[in-house]
Amino acid sequence: MKRMLILMVALLTLVVFAGGVMAQQAPAKTEKPAAPAPEKAAPAPAPKPAAEKPKALKATGAVTAYEAGKMIAVKVKDKEMKFDIAADAKVQGEVKDGAKVTVMYKKEMDKMVATSISGPKPKKEAPPKKAPEKAPEKK
Repeated sequence: MKRMLILMVALLTLVVFAGGVMAQQAPAKTEKPAAPAPEKAAPAPAPKPAAEKPKALKATGAVTAYEAGKMIAVKVKDKEMKFDIAADAKVQGEVKDGAKVTVMYKKEMDKMVATSISGPKPKKEAPPKKAPEKAPEKK
């Protein structure tokens, strides 16, 4: 009888441990997981080297030559800088010879290309002032 009791306890212990081991194993292929595991986000692309990404540069000075949509030359300090004007360049204000402008540009190969030109705002003509009318004098 003691042997039977020891055998039953051993068998019951074996079933308990085997059940725990089976619960730790991965689910069988026939079972579907409740929700798909989230995919890992792709790593951010590496920043481009400085040589490939032209940075915007700035020049401020007086206009010495200007051809709308083609080129502009600006005297900055003691030197003259010439720029080609990009097709999509933004031109703001009045750009003419002698006007002080700010040119945002980038270097492409051996050329400087203007991406934006800002000049002084055009002056509005003030309406002529009317002379005050004199009231007729009473006699």
